[in-house]
Amino acid sequence: MQPTTTGTEPFVLAHADAAFANDPYPIYRRLRDTAPLSRQPDDSVFLSRYDDVRAVITDAERFSSDKHVDFLPKFGQSPLYEHHTNSLVFNDPPAHTRVRRLLQPFFSVQAMRRMEAGVAANVDDLLDRAAERGVIDVMSEFAVIIPLNLVCDLLGVPPPEREPLRHWASMILGGLEPVRTPEQLAAGNQAVLDFKAYLRDLMADKRRRSIPSDAPDVLDTLIREHDGGVGLAEDEILHSAIFMLNAGHDTTTSFITNGIDLLLRFPDQRARLAADPSVLRSAVEEMLRYESPLQIGNRKAKVDCDIGGERFPAGTFFHLGIGAADHDERQFPDPEAFDIARNPNRHIAFGHGIHFCAGNAVARMEASLAFGKLLARFPNFERAGPTVRPPRWRFRIIDELKVELKA
Repeated sequence: MQPTTTGTEPFVLAHADAAFANDPYPIYRRLRDTAPLSRQPDDSVFLSRYDDVRAVITDAERFSSDKHVDFLPKFGQSPLYEHHTNSLVFNDPPAHTRVRRLLQPFFSVQAMRRMEAGVAANVDDLLDRAAERGVIDVMSEFAVIIPLNLVCDLLGVPPPEREPLRHWASMILGGLEPVRTPEQLAAGNQAVLDFKAYLRDLMADKRRRSIPSDAPDVLDTLIREHDGGVGLAEDEILHSAIFMLNAGHDTTTSFITNGIDLLLRFPDQRARLAADPSVLRSAVEEMLRYESPLQIGNRKAKVDCDIGGERFPAGTFFHLGIGAADHDERQFPDPEAFDIARNPNRHIAFGHGIHFCAGNAVARMEASLAFGKLLARFPNFERAGPTVRPPRWRFRIIDELKVELKA
């Protein structure tokens, strides 16, 4: 790939390189200062200032999330196209409203509280195992397992069958990156097919065993509603289940892994948090701001619109620099400082408006338990290897982060 940008060269998202994946923030800063409305070669526009990104992300009346037109050139009539255009995040009302209303009860505060004890037990078990080894890969042996088990519990996926779902989720979400090779797209398409086939078998097995009326899981409930003539169509159930795993597992994994990486990079803040767990809640928000799991969103203008003092015609495609916005010094004093007591902290890591992340409370709960219990048992954990990031830009991903556990 060509370098993303150097000096005063224009920023081209499609030419993003490994250096940008490792540390995009210097480029974001330059864009905010010199090109907050960065026009791309395909006439799309990259937004990097907080006020602009928040305004667009909030206004569902003028800016569309629907991707039926925009994803067709990238995916063609493929399984990836079918899945992502059925995804909750890539639809507008009324389709978005209907599906979100049916799924929202599973992510309510009451539902989250019912999940909490199971997540806490899972974290304790993972830390018990980690203590025996002494050195763990935070991503593969801790962060990824917490949300994977939670979402699989919600969907009623038996424990021995969960590992392939992790790979499928990674391949499917990887298809959303600005640049994908034909081989990567092929892997993503196969992952959708494999995931759907597995879910059809799981649903058939649930129907054979009869769905319990006293303690149904999410998939049980969606099946019962469908079979009763209400609720989601069967294909919508399949894609909603895939979306729940993708959204609930991949981004929360990144949230936890990036948070631990931040505590290693800023040992004074780690010591502060270990000494005063009362700041855990604000620390979680600062982790979300500093390393937003979703770095780049997008919207398309439905009508002619004014942004940042410029006029754009209907149909303009906007790349929303969430990671850039959450480091905007116009909104966050000293934004490159990692301050676990930062207040106020109006970050937009979970979006805003009608597309505000439905599972935000669950993700915050999982991360709080992960950080709190890790620090309580191993407050002096140390880095045992480099932070390894893949060349992905839409999502802030860590592939490997080894730490030595020290009490």
